[in-house]
Amino acid sequence: MDCTILKELTHFLESSPSCFQAIDNIKNILLKEQFVQLQENEKWSLRRKGRYFVTRNDSSLIAFTIPEKDMTGMRIIASHSDSPSFRIKENPELETDGHYIRLNVEPYGGMLCAPWLDRPLSVAGRVIVKDSSGRYVSRMVNVDRDLVLIPNLAIHMNREANDGYKYNAQRDMLPLYGSLAAKGTFMKIVAEAAGIPEEEILGHDLFLYNRQKPSIWGASGEFISSGRLDDLQCAFASLKGFLSGEKSENMAVCCILDNEEVGSSTKQGAASTFLYDTLTRVHSSLGCTQEEYLIHLSDSFMLSADNAHAVHPNHPDKADPSNRPYLNGGIVLKFNANQKYCTDGISAAMFRDLCREAGVPVQTFVNRSDMPGGSTLGNISNTQVALNTADIGLPQLAMHSPYETAGIEDTEYLIRAAEKFYC
Repeated sequence: MDCTILKELTHFLESSPSCFQAIDNIKNILLKEQFVQLQENEKWSLRRKGRYFVTRNDSSLIAFTIPEKDMTGMRIIASHSDSPSFRIKENPELETDGHYIRLNVEPYGGMLCAPWLDRPLSVAGRVIVKDSSGRYVSRMVNVDRDLVLIPNLAIHMNREANDGYKYNAQRDMLPLYGSLAAKGTFMKIVAEAAGIPEEEILGHDLFLYNRQKPSIWGASGEFISSGRLDDLQCAFASLKGFLSGEKSENMAVCCILDNEEVGSSTKQGAASTFLYDTLTRVHSSLGCTQEEYLIHLSDSFMLSADNAHAVHPNHPDKADPSNRPYLNGGIVLKFNANQKYCTDGISAAMFRDLCREAGVPVQTFVNRSDMPGGSTLGNISNTQVALNTADIGLPQLAMHSPYETAGIEDTEYLIRAAEKFYC
Protein backbone atom coordinates (compact mmCIF):
# COMPACT_ATOMS: atom_id res chain seq x y z
CA MET A 1 0.00 0.00 0.00
CA ASP A 2 1.15 3.53 -0.76
CA CYS A 3 2.77 4.94 2.41
CA THR A 4 1.11 8.32 1.91
CA ILE A 5 -2.34 6.76 1.73
CA LEU A 6 -1.65 4.67 4.84
CA LYS A 7 -0.49 7.76 6.74
CA GLU A 8 -3.59 9.69 5.65
CA LEU A 9 -5.88 6.81 6.64
CA THR A 10 -4.40 6.43 10.14
CA HIS A 11 -4.57 10.21 10.67
CA PHE A 12 -8.21 10.26 9.54
CA LEU A 13 -9.13 7.39 11.87
CA GLU A 14 -7.33 8.88 14.84
CA SER A 15 -8.81 12.36 14.33
CA SER A 16 -12.39 11.05 13.92
CA PRO A 17 -13.36 9.74 17.38
CA SER A 18 -17.08 10.24 16.65
CA CYS A 19 -19.30 10.71 13.60
CA PHE A 20 -19.24 14.47 14.17
CA GLN A 21 -15.45 14.73 13.93
CA ALA A 22 -15.48 12.40 10.91
CA ILE A 23 -17.86 14.66 9.01
CA ASP A 24 -16.03 17.78 10.15
CA ASN A 25 -12.75 16.32 8.84
CA ILE A 26 -14.33 15.41 5.50
CA LYS A 27 -15.86 18.88 5.25
CA ASN A 28 -12.44 20.49 5.77
CA ILE A 29 -10.88 18.22 3.12
CA LEU A 30 -13.57 19.25 0.63
CA LEU A 31 -13.14 22.94 1.41
CA LYS A 32 -9.41 22.64 0.71
CA GLU A 33 -10.34 21.06 -2.63
CA GLN A 34 -12.39 24.17 -3.46
CA PHE A 35 -15.80 22.58 -2.91
CA VAL A 36 -18.58 25.03 -2.04
CA GLN A 37 -20.67 24.30 1.04
CA LEU A 38 -24.43 24.57 0.54
CA GLN A 39 -27.04 25.05 3.25
CA GLU A 40 -30.33 23.18 3.28
CA ASN A 41 -32.19 26.28 4.52
CA GLU A 42 -30.96 28.48 1.66
CA LYS A 43 -31.65 28.55 -2.08
CA TRP A 44 -29.14 26.75 -4.29
CA SER A 45 -27.70 28.32 -7.42
CA LEU A 46 -25.61 25.64 -9.10
CA ARG A 47 -23.49 25.73 -12.24
CA ARG A 48 -21.94 23.29 -14.66
CA LYS A 49 -18.52 22.00 -13.53
CA GLY A 50 -19.45 23.07 -10.00
CA ARG A 51 -18.26 21.18 -6.90
CA TYR A 52 -20.50 21.26 -3.84
CA PHE A 53 -21.37 19.57 -0.57
CA VAL A 54 -24.13 19.77 2.00
CA THR A 55 -24.36 18.42 5.55
CA ARG A 56 -27.26 17.42 7.78
CA ASN A 57 -27.11 17.23 11.58
CA ASP A 58 -23.30 17.65 11.42
CA SER A 59 -23.12 13.85 11.10
CA SER A 60 -24.05 13.20 7.46
CA LEU A 61 -22.61 14.72 4.30
CA ILE A 62 -23.27 14.53 0.56
CA ALA A 63 -20.66 15.88 -1.86
CA PHE A 64 -21.28 16.08 -5.59
CA THR A 65 -19.86 17.44 -8.83
CA ILE A 66 -21.78 18.50 -11.91
CA PRO A 67 -20.34 17.60 -15.33
CA GLU A 68 -19.76 20.27 -17.94
CA LYS A 69 -21.97 18.50 -20.48
CA ASP A 70 -25.51 17.30 -19.93
CA MET A 71 -25.36 14.42 -17.47
CA THR A 72 -26.39 10.94 -18.55
CA GLY A 73 -26.71 9.53 -15.08
CA MET A 74 -25.29 9.57 -11.56
CA ARG A 75 -22.52 7.58 -9.89
CA ILE A 76 -23.06 7.33 -6.13
CA ILE A 77 -21.01 5.73 -3.35
CA ALA A 78 -22.56 5.67 0.11
CA SER A 79 -20.85 4.76 3.37
CA HIS A 80 -21.60 5.61 7.00
CA SER A 81 -20.02 7.81 9.66
CA ASP A 82 -21.16 6.08 12.86
CA SER A 83 -19.76 3.13 14.78
CA PRO A 84 -21.04 1.14 17.78
CA SER A 85 -20.20 2.87 21.03
CA PHE A 86 -21.65 3.98 24.36
CA ARG A 87 -23.60 7.21 24.43
CA ILE A 88 -23.35 9.48 27.46
CA LYS A 89 -26.77 9.89 29.09
CA GLU A 90 -28.23 13.12 30.43
CA ASN A 91 -27.21 13.82 34.04
CA PRO A 92 -24.42 11.28 33.61
CA GLU A 93 -22.60 11.34 36.94
CA LEU A 94 -23.37 8.45 39.31
CA GLU A 95 -21.98 8.38 42.87
CA THR A 96 -21.08 4.92 44.18
CA ASP A 97 -20.51 4.06 47.87
CA GLY A 98 -19.42 7.61 48.61
CA HIS A 99 -16.06 6.93 46.92
CA TYR A 100 -16.45 6.68 43.13
CA ILE A 101 -18.02 8.70 40.34
CA ARG A 102 -19.13 6.70 37.32
CA LEU A 103 -20.72 7.87 34.07
CA ASN A 104 -24.17 6.66 33.09
CA VAL A 105 -24.07 5.39 29.49
CA GLU A 106 -26.21 3.34 27.14
CA PRO A 107 -25.20 1.18 24.16
CA TYR A 108 -25.38 2.67 20.67
CA GLY A 109 -25.54 -0.08 18.06
CA GLY A 110 -24.59 -3.71 18.51
CA MET A 111 -21.07 -3.96 19.86
CA LEU A 112 -18.74 -6.55 21.28
CA CYS A 113 -18.75 -5.56 24.96
CA ALA A 114 -15.69 -7.38 26.31
CA PRO A 115 -13.05 -5.40 24.33
CA TRP A 116 -14.30 -2.14 25.89
CA LEU A 117 -13.14 -3.28 29.34
CA ASP A 118 -9.80 -2.41 30.95
CA ARG A 119 -8.62 0.03 28.29
CA PRO A 120 -8.27 3.84 28.41
CA LEU A 121 -11.32 5.59 26.96
CA SER A 122 -12.38 9.14 26.45
CA VAL A 123 -15.37 11.19 25.30
CA ALA A 124 -16.05 12.91 21.98
CA GLY A 125 -19.00 14.31 20.05
CA ARG A 126 -20.66 17.69 20.07
CA VAL A 127 -22.42 20.17 22.33
CA ILE A 128 -25.14 22.60 21.27
CA VAL A 129 -24.97 26.29 22.13
CA LYS A 130 -26.83 29.42 21.07
CA ASP A 131 -24.79 31.96 19.12
CA SER A 132 -25.11 35.75 19.14
CA SER A 133 -27.75 35.67 16.40
CA GLY A 134 -29.95 33.25 18.34
CA ARG A 135 -29.13 30.18 16.23
CA TYR A 136 -28.45 26.78 17.76
CA VAL A 137 -24.99 25.70 16.64
CA SER A 138 -22.67 22.75 17.27
CA ARG A 139 -19.29 22.85 18.93
CA MET A 140 -17.04 19.85 18.39
CA VAL A 141 -15.81 18.12 21.55
CA ASN A 142 -12.89 15.73 21.98
CA VAL A 143 -11.54 15.30 25.49
CA ASP A 144 -8.16 14.35 24.08
CA ARG A 145 -6.74 12.43 27.04
CA ASP A 146 -7.27 9.17 28.88
CA LEU A 147 -10.38 10.06 30.87
CA VAL A 148 -12.38 6.97 31.87
CA LEU A 149 -12.09 3.18 32.03
CA ILE A 150 -14.55 0.31 32.44
CA PRO A 151 -12.90 -2.04 34.96
CA ASN A 152 -13.43 -5.78 34.74
CA LEU A 153 -14.63 -7.79 37.71
CA ALA A 154 -11.79 -9.99 39.02
CA ILE A 155 -11.91 -13.68 38.17
CA HIS A 156 -12.10 -14.42 41.92
CA MET A 157 -15.48 -12.66 42.06
CA ASN A 158 -16.78 -13.98 38.75
CA ARG A 159 -15.61 -17.56 38.26
CA GLU A 160 -17.80 -17.88 35.14
CA ALA A 161 -16.10 -15.00 33.34
CA ASN A 162 -14.27 -17.34 30.93
CA ASP A 163 -17.24 -19.66 30.44
CA GLY A 164 -19.47 -17.27 28.55
CA TYR A 165 -20.60 -14.15 30.38
CA LYS A 166 -23.68 -12.08 29.53
CA TYR A 167 -22.88 -8.41 30.05
CA ASN A 168 -25.51 -6.18 31.60
CA ALA A 169 -25.18 -2.70 30.09
CA GLN A 170 -26.47 -0.89 33.18
CA ARG A 171 -24.34 -2.83 35.64
CA ASP A 172 -21.18 -4.04 33.88
CA MET A 173 -20.47 -1.36 31.26
CA LEU A 174 -20.46 1.93 33.18
CA PRO A 175 -17.07 3.69 33.04
CA LEU A 176 -15.24 4.86 36.14
CA TYR A 177 -14.68 8.61 35.89
CA GLY A 178 -12.97 9.52 39.16
CA SER A 179 -12.97 9.57 42.94
CA LEU A 180 -15.64 11.43 44.90
CA ALA A 181 -13.65 14.65 44.39
CA ALA A 182 -14.60 14.47 40.68
CA LYS A 183 -18.30 14.97 41.46
CA GLY A 184 -19.83 17.79 39.42
CA THR A 185 -16.84 18.19 37.09
CA PHE A 186 -17.72 16.12 34.02
CA MET A 187 -19.60 18.79 32.09
CA LYS A 188 -16.93 21.30 33.06
CA ILE A 189 -14.33 19.13 31.35
CA VAL A 190 -16.57 18.80 28.30
CA ALA A 191 -17.10 22.56 28.17
CA GLU A 192 -13.37 23.17 28.46
CA ALA A 193 -12.72 20.79 25.54
CA ALA A 194 -15.32 22.68 23.49
CA GLY A 195 -13.78 26.03 24.45
CA ILE A 196 -16.97 27.45 25.95
CA PRO A 197 -18.37 28.18 29.44
CA GLU A 198 -20.27 25.27 30.93
CA GLU A 199 -23.46 27.30 31.35
CA GLU A 200 -23.69 27.83 27.58
CA ILE A 201 -24.23 24.12 26.88
CA LEU A 202 -27.90 23.51 26.02
CA GLY A 203 -27.61 19.95 24.70
CA HIS A 204 -25.05 17.33 23.84
CA ASP A 205 -24.38 14.19 21.77
CA LEU A 206 -21.37 12.56 23.43
CA PHE A 207 -19.88 9.08 23.04
CA LEU A 208 -17.11 6.98 24.52
CA TYR A 209 -14.20 6.08 22.25
CA ASN A 210 -11.13 3.86 22.47
CA ARG A 211 -7.92 5.83 22.99
CA GLN A 212 -5.59 3.22 21.46
CA LYS A 213 -3.98 4.63 18.31
CA PRO A 214 -4.13 2.84 14.94
CA SER A 215 -1.44 0.18 14.61
CA ILE A 216 0.28 -1.38 11.58
CA TRP A 217 1.39 -4.90 12.47
CA GLY A 218 2.04 -8.45 11.24
CA ALA A 219 5.12 -10.27 9.97
CA SER A 220 5.33 -7.93 6.97
CA GLY A 221 3.26 -5.05 8.35
CA GLU A 222 0.29 -6.32 6.38
CA PHE A 223 -2.49 -5.58 8.89
CA ILE A 224 -4.01 -2.42 10.34
CA SER A 225 -5.95 -2.28 13.60
CA SER A 226 -7.94 0.73 14.75
CA GLY A 227 -11.21 1.86 16.18
CA ARG A 228 -14.01 2.64 13.72
CA LEU A 229 -12.63 0.83 10.66
CA ASP A 230 -16.29 -0.04 10.15
CA ASP A 231 -17.05 2.17 8.33
CA LEU A 232 -14.52 5.00 8.22
CA GLN A 233 -12.17 2.86 6.13
CA CYS A 234 -14.76 2.81 3.32
CA ALA A 235 -15.66 6.47 3.88
CA PHE A 236 -12.00 7.47 3.54
CA ALA A 237 -11.33 5.33 0.46
CA SER A 238 -14.55 6.45 -1.25
CA LEU A 239 -13.70 10.10 -0.65
CA LYS A 240 -10.16 9.65 -2.01
CA GLY A 241 -11.50 8.00 -5.17
CA PHE A 242 -14.17 10.66 -5.50
CA LEU A 243 -11.60 13.46 -5.38
CA SER A 244 -9.20 11.81 -7.83
CA GLY A 245 -11.75 10.54 -10.37
CA GLU A 246 -12.31 12.45 -13.60
CA LYS A 247 -16.04 13.02 -12.94
CA SER A 248 -16.55 14.19 -16.53
CA GLU A 249 -19.46 12.08 -17.80
CA ASN A 250 -21.83 11.69 -14.86
CA MET A 251 -22.91 13.54 -11.77
CA ALA A 252 -20.54 12.14 -9.13
CA VAL A 253 -21.95 11.79 -5.61
CA CYS A 254 -20.15 10.78 -2.41
CA CYS A 255 -22.44 10.16 0.60
CA ILE A 256 -21.45 9.58 4.20
CA LEU A 257 -24.62 8.93 6.20
CA ASP A 258 -25.18 8.57 9.93
CA ASN A 259 -27.01 6.02 12.09
CA GLU A 260 -26.46 2.90 9.98
CA GLU A 261 -25.61 1.03 13.17
CA VAL A 262 -29.10 1.64 14.58
CA GLY A 263 -31.18 1.09 11.45
CA SER A 264 -30.78 4.38 9.52
CA SER A 265 -34.30 5.57 10.44
CA THR A 266 -33.33 9.14 11.31
CA LYS A 267 -33.47 12.46 9.49
CA GLN A 268 -29.81 12.03 8.56
CA GLY A 269 -29.79 8.27 7.93
CA ALA A 270 -30.08 6.22 4.75
CA ALA A 271 -33.84 5.84 5.31
CA SER A 272 -34.27 9.62 5.39
CA THR A 273 -34.95 11.91 2.45
CA PHE A 274 -31.45 13.44 2.60
CA LEU A 275 -30.15 11.83 -0.60
CA TYR A 276 -33.46 12.23 -2.42
CA ASP A 277 -33.76 15.87 -1.36
CA THR A 278 -30.22 16.61 -2.52
CA LEU A 279 -30.52 14.92 -5.92
CA THR A 280 -33.87 16.50 -6.73
CA ARG A 281 -32.69 19.96 -5.65
CA VAL A 282 -29.64 19.64 -7.90
CA HIS A 283 -31.81 18.71 -10.86
CA SER A 284 -34.26 21.51 -10.12
CA SER A 285 -31.45 24.07 -9.86
CA LEU A 286 -30.11 22.95 -13.25
CA GLY A 287 -33.54 23.37 -14.84
CA CYS A 288 -34.29 19.64 -15.15
CA THR A 289 -37.84 18.32 -14.92
CA GLN A 290 -38.97 15.53 -12.59
CA GLU A 291 -39.15 13.22 -15.59
CA GLU A 292 -35.56 14.06 -16.51
CA TYR A 293 -34.52 13.27 -12.95
CA LEU A 294 -36.19 9.86 -13.19
CA ILE A 295 -34.51 9.20 -16.55
CA HIS A 296 -31.12 10.04 -15.05
CA LEU A 297 -31.89 7.83 -12.06
CA SER A 298 -32.63 4.86 -14.30
CA ASP A 299 -29.18 5.26 -15.87
CA SER A 300 -27.40 5.57 -12.52
CA PHE A 301 -25.42 3.18 -10.33
CA MET A 302 -24.79 3.16 -6.59
CA LEU A 303 -22.22 1.37 -4.45
CA SER A 304 -23.16 0.82 -0.81
CA ALA A 305 -19.72 0.60 0.81
CA ASP A 306 -19.76 -0.94 4.28
CA ASN A 307 -17.07 -3.28 5.60
CA ALA A 308 -17.46 -7.03 5.30
CA HIS A 309 -16.56 -10.06 7.44
CA ALA A 310 -13.30 -11.77 6.53
CA VAL A 311 -12.73 -15.45 7.28
CA HIS A 312 -11.61 -15.59 10.91
CA PRO A 313 -8.31 -17.48 11.41
CA ASN A 314 -9.55 -19.15 14.63
CA HIS A 315 -13.11 -19.76 13.42
CA PRO A 316 -12.98 -20.58 9.69
CA ASP A 317 -16.10 -22.71 10.12
CA LYS A 318 -18.17 -19.55 10.66
CA ALA A 319 -17.73 -18.56 7.01
CA ASP A 320 -19.71 -19.82 4.02
CA PRO A 321 -18.11 -22.93 2.46
CA SER A 322 -17.47 -21.36 -0.96
CA ASN A 323 -17.52 -17.58 -0.44
CA ARG A 324 -14.56 -16.81 1.79
CA PRO A 325 -13.04 -13.30 1.73
CA TYR A 326 -9.62 -12.69 3.30
CA LEU A 327 -7.69 -9.63 4.44
CA ASN A 328 -5.71 -8.05 1.59
CA GLY A 329 -7.65 -10.15 -0.91
CA GLY A 330 -9.59 -7.30 -2.50
CA ILE A 331 -12.99 -5.61 -2.34
CA VAL A 332 -15.84 -7.81 -1.13
CA LEU A 333 -19.08 -8.05 -3.11
CA LYS A 334 -21.90 -8.98 -0.72
CA PHE A 335 -24.99 -11.09 -1.48
CA ASN A 336 -28.08 -12.12 0.50
CA ALA A 337 -31.14 -13.99 -0.71
CA ASN A 338 -33.43 -12.05 1.64
CA GLN A 339 -32.06 -8.71 0.42
CA LYS A 340 -30.19 -7.69 3.55
CA TYR A 341 -27.71 -6.78 0.82
CA CYS A 342 -29.11 -5.43 -2.42
CA THR A 343 -26.57 -6.88 -4.88
CA ASP A 344 -28.26 -8.75 -7.73
CA GLY A 345 -27.03 -10.26 -10.97
CA ILE A 346 -27.03 -6.95 -12.85
CA SER A 347 -25.28 -4.87 -10.19
CA ALA A 348 -22.77 -7.67 -9.54
CA ALA A 349 -21.90 -7.77 -13.24
CA MET A 350 -21.53 -3.99 -13.35
CA PHE A 351 -19.23 -3.94 -10.33
CA ARG A 352 -17.10 -6.87 -11.46
CA ASP A 353 -16.63 -5.23 -14.84
CA LEU A 354 -15.65 -1.96 -13.13
CA CYS A 355 -13.04 -3.73 -10.99
CA ARG A 356 -11.70 -5.61 -14.01
CA GLU A 357 -11.11 -2.29 -15.76
CA ALA A 358 -9.51 -0.84 -12.61
CA GLY A 359 -7.28 -3.90 -12.12
CA VAL A 360 -8.71 -4.54 -8.66
CA PRO A 361 -9.42 -8.00 -7.18
CA VAL A 362 -12.96 -8.88 -6.09
CA GLN A 363 -14.04 -11.35 -3.42
CA THR A 364 -17.56 -12.47 -2.47
CA PHE A 365 -19.35 -12.73 0.86
CA VAL A 366 -22.51 -14.66 1.61
CA ASN A 367 -23.59 -15.65 5.12
CA ARG A 368 -23.73 -19.30 6.06
CA SER A 369 -27.27 -20.42 5.29
CA ASP A 370 -27.86 -21.28 8.96
CA MET A 371 -26.44 -18.01 10.30
CA PRO A 372 -28.34 -14.73 9.80
CA GLY A 373 -26.16 -11.68 9.27
CA GLY A 374 -26.54 -7.95 9.52
CA SER A 375 -27.83 -5.47 6.99
CA THR A 376 -26.42 -2.24 5.62
CA LEU A 377 -27.52 1.03 4.05
CA GLY A 378 -27.89 0.02 0.38
CA ASN A 379 -31.36 -1.51 0.41
CA ILE A 380 -32.53 1.06 2.98
CA SER A 381 -31.40 3.95 0.78
CA ASN A 382 -33.11 2.34 -2.21
CA THR A 383 -36.51 2.91 -0.59
CA GLN A 384 -35.95 6.64 -1.18
CA VAL A 385 -33.72 6.61 -4.28
CA ALA A 386 -34.23 3.42 -6.30
CA LEU A 387 -31.42 2.50 -8.69
CA ASN A 388 -29.07 -0.34 -9.53
CA THR A 389 -27.01 -0.88 -6.37
CA ALA A 390 -24.27 -3.25 -5.28
CA ASP A 391 -23.33 -3.81 -1.65
CA ILE A 392 -19.57 -3.91 -1.23
CA GLY A 393 -17.05 -3.57 1.60
CA LEU A 394 -13.50 -4.16 2.72
CA PRO A 395 -12.75 -7.39 4.62
CA GLN A 396 -12.10 -7.10 8.32
CA LEU A 397 -11.94 -9.04 11.57
CA ALA A 398 -13.59 -8.27 14.93
CA MET A 399 -16.35 -6.14 13.42
CA HIS A 400 -18.03 -3.93 16.06
CA SER A 401 -15.10 -4.20 18.44
CA PRO A 402 -13.59 -0.89 19.63
CA TYR A 403 -10.37 -2.12 17.96
CA GLU A 404 -10.97 -3.79 14.59
CA THR A 405 -8.51 -5.30 12.10
CA ALA A 406 -8.22 -5.06 8.31
CA GLY A 407 -5.62 -5.52 5.56
CA ILE A 408 -3.51 -2.56 4.51
CA GLU A 409 -3.78 -3.35 0.77
CA ASP A 410 -7.58 -3.25 0.62
CA THR A 411 -7.97 0.49 1.21
CA GLU A 412 -6.00 1.22 -1.95
CA TYR A 413 -8.06 -1.31 -3.90
CA LEU A 414 -11.23 0.60 -3.05
CA ILE A 415 -9.62 3.95 -3.88
CA ARG A 416 -8.68 2.65 -7.33
CA ALA A 417 -12.13 1.19 -7.94
CA ALA A 418 -13.81 4.40 -6.76
CA GLU A 419 -11.56 6.50 -8.99
CA LYS A 420 -12.59 4.38 -11.98
CA PHE A 421 -16.23 4.48 -10.88
CA TYR A 422 -16.24 8.29 -10.88
CA CYS A 423 -15.35 8.53 -14.58
